Amino acid sequence: MGILDILRGKKSCGCGCNQEEKVVKEEKKIKEGVRQVKILGIGCKNCVTLAENTKKAFEMMGEEIEIIKVTDMKDIASYGIMSTPGLVLDEKVISYGKVLKAEDIVKLVEKR
Repeated sequence: MGILDILRGKKSCGCGCNQEEKVVKEEKKIKEGVRQVKILGIGCKNCVTLAENTKKAFEMMGEEIEIIKVTDMKDIASYGIMSTPGLVLDEKVISYGKVLKAEDIVKLVEKR
């Protein structure tokens, strides 16, 4: 049973993991208006700076976000980027290979 099954109302995957609990928490965040933003990178200074600038940008817009750091190279590559840091909003890559300033992030987000 996958995440989609759980989202459709099926309760447990049967393996003993906490997928159901995680999905419920994610649904709650979505309902409360908390957006997920992912920072793709291995945790270098540029990745940290992009995360800080992203937080600042969303504060400027008055939006609450949850920043998720994706550090596994296999997961990063699954987004189709070859240089980090990457910035993902609503599961769409909006920037990669550069450290955006907060003002630039605001502009990109407002376009979407």
